[in-house]
Amino acid sequence: MTRDPLAHAAHPLSPDDARRLALELFIVGYEGTQLPDAYAAWLREGLGGVILFKRNLEFDADGSIDTAALTAQTEAIFAASEQCPWQPAPIFSAVDQEGGLVARLRKPFTILPPMRALGEHGDEALIAAVGRQLGRECLAAGFNLDFTPVLDVDTNPDNPIIGNRAFSRDPARVAHLAGILLDALQAEGVLGCGKHFPGHGDTNADSHLELPVLNHDLPRLKAVELLPFQRLATRLPMVMTAHVLFRALDAVWPATVSPEILRPLLRDYCGFDGVIVSDDLEMHGIAQVLQPGEAVRRGIEAGCDNFLVCRRQDTLEAALEGATQVLLGQDGEAQRARALASVARVRRLRARLVRPRPTAAGIAAVLNDPATLALRAALATL
Repeated sequence: MTRDPLAHAAHPLSPDDARRLALELFIVGYEGTQLPDAYAAWLREGLGGVILFKRNLEFDADGSIDTAALTAQTEAIFAASEQCPWQPAPIFSAVDQEGGLVARLRKPFTILPPMRALGEHGDEALIAAVGRQLGRECLAAGFNLDFTPVLDVDTNPDNPIIGNRAFSRDPARVAHLAGILLDALQAEGVLGCGKHFPGHGDTNADSHLELPVLNHDLPRLKAVELLPFQRLATRLPMVMTAHVLFRALDAVWPATVSPEILRPLLRDYCGFDGVIVSDDLEMHGIAQVLQPGEAVRRGIEAGCDNFLVCRRQDTLEAALEGATQVLLGQDGEAQRARALASVARVRRLRARLVRPRPTAAGIAAVLNDPATLALRAALATL
């Protein structure tokens, strides 16, 4: 088949076409250090993107990442996706590369400090240099999307998951410094993603392990948690949701699937018009609340455009089935229209993506150039 299924979406979709469009709403991870056959097949059918983690990397005897193996893998991902005949735009090739503890690319890549250290140091030119370095290294390795910057405000010293990942405990300063990093990253051809909306900085639980609960009312959220997202709304191409329950806004559903939060606060109040992506649907903060297919159906209803499923094939298949049923009209025409609008929004963003040409030689060239050496020297003084 060579025709674009979206071109026929004004009429009832066939199950195959609905599934192909549903694939565009997912960024997925997998086990192993090579692209699995099933995922390569999904890429050929229109899968929207792939995210790699440490478990997907091979290492040399000294503990350094094998950059030849890494770039062979990212190139294989793009090569498979380019066999999809109706999608000329690059897919999302994503990585979590923030700095500090959350950095999948380590030695020989530049080891960056946590954002709190950069925020406390206060050198804005250095933060811009870090953003440029993130972009240059990610692109050389085959990534065009970096899930950074963190826009959470570090208001809770006991927070087990954000902490020094945040730039500051002052929301205005978070917005300002994160904006510098974001602009520098994107100037190098790698898109950023603000996270975790509407704010994970004041929780006392890790949403990877359980569902955190916050009781802040709307005035408090607007003054603190929402401020960085609002100020950067027109510069952010993508925002990631938080699997956090905000009881004053929605006593039942976490933000990722809450119609009381995503559209009213992110779209309307903050003025964000980009792609809304869920945090990983396998995290316990959402998985203990909803099965994956139902999480996707409720996420689409709430305003989510794109969904992360970061490890398990069976979870992806269940989530994909939920999106397919929505596109077939099983949840009504309004819900089907929301899903089609999300496909269109994701495609618009993908049209902005750079198609990397990853090679080990390209990584080596970046890591040994004068800008990298100067940045590493500056960071060594922190």
